Amino acid sequence: MPSTIELTQQDEVDVSTIRVPESSRMPKFALTMAWWGLCSAMVYLIIGATLALYYGTTNALIGMVMSVVVYSAVNYVLTNYAIRTGLSVSLFSRVLFGSAGAALATLIFAATVIYYAVFESSVIAVALNSLFPSVSYPLACLIVVAYSVPLVFGSVQNWLDKLNGVLLPFYAAGLIAAVVVATSTHGYSSAWMHFGETKGAVVSNGWWDCFVYYMGVWLFMLAAFDFARFGKKQDVRYHSVINFGMPFWFVTFIVNGVIGIYLVSTIPGQGALSEVSVVLALLKLMGLWGLGFLVVTQTRINTANYYLATINTQALFEAGLGLKLPKFVWTIVVGVIVYALMLSGIFSKLLLALAYQGVFVVAWVAVALAHILSHKSERTSDDALESTLRNVPIFNSGGLISWFVGVAAGIGVMSGPESLHTFSAPATFVVSVAAYLMVSMHGKRSISVTT
Repeated sequence: MPSTIELTQQDEVDVSTIRVPESSRMPKFALTMAWWGLCSAMVYLIIGATLALYYGTTNALIGMVMSVVVYSAVNYVLTNYAIRTGLSVSLFSRVLFGSAGAALATLIFAATVIYYAVFESSVIAVALNSLFPSVSYPLACLIVVAYSVPLVFGSVQNWLDKLNGVLLPFYAAGLIAAVVVATSTHGYSSAWMHFGETKGAVVSNGWWDCFVYYMGVWLFMLAAFDFARFGKKQDVRYHSVINFGMPFWFVTFIVNGVIGIYLVSTIPGQGALSEVSVVLALLKLMGLWGLGFLVVTQTRINTANYYLATINTQALFEAGLGLKLPKFVWTIVVGVIVYALMLSGIFSKLLLALAYQGVFVVAWVAVALAHILSHKSERTSDDALESTLRNVPIFNSGGLISWFVGVAAGIGVMSGPESLHTFSAPATFVVSVAAYLMVSMHGKRSISVTT
């Protein structure tokens, strides 16, 4: 592994599979623009509307607020560490689980991000096909993938920040326009505040179900880790508190969620709520302008989806098989996989797979958090980190045991009585943290005895 100390900005080295050196770190505004591309996705509007429909608006809002607090607290720790070390999720997984164990973590991360790329790309394809029936769905999918892949050929440092910075005002203006047009067309009604409740959706402890639902997308904590490593060390407080902190999660979950609830409850005639309900509602309401808004939102989120899928696929094959290819080649590979999945029609199976992948992700976050908080004195100098990465074992039994014990607990709860399913992710987190702390204490006692 090349020493990151020797790299300079002029070298334009691909940092996908190595620590990000100081010379490749980004100004805080540029990194903010690159990262905030993740806040503009239809999935957040759909999640908000879906939770309100099944659990009531009040419960959905409580779940959103709780999620914002938890996401902000956990990401404060994770992003702070990523900025100090320059490690990616893949490299940090080597520290936690060993070189072989890290391959599984990288595979799960890559596969999950690819799913989100499939979903968000399908949103544009469905919109194109709906507005222009002469454009078949397979052709619409090809168009979306064909323009999305080249957008990720550039790096986070010199392209994604500029692209998302340009698109940000259009995203904000589009959200405001959608609310204004919906209100002027159908009139304002406070029904959105009680959406779902009139249909008996006031579920006992529904706020807990809503909160746990958002644990299923803790993948975005790993995404924050991979983006945060580009932050400059002198900007660590800004990034940990603001950029990757509460303001971002407030916009992502609460602002998008409330708008999703409002639009779906205000615009009539969409039938049963589905993954494309908000899309069809926007097209019905705004026509071609609605399509333009969808292209902006989905392009912003997909730059992050395709980028994260690319660097983790690259890391997986480079570390596991020694296959070293340029990043743009892996971007094309990801594009081909996304296109194939868009045409396969296996969303139901993917959703089931995502539920199980979510358990692995929550366990990863738990082990990572426990490691960082219990190793505060760990040296993070360049020399110390390079030495650690060069000498990682094939299997780190402590990290792997904690990870798999937590995963087993989560899957066990998920496979049990339906009334307990809502405790699957929390059980995964608690058991993983407890297991890691116990293994770490045992290791320290063993070292003390032998010494």
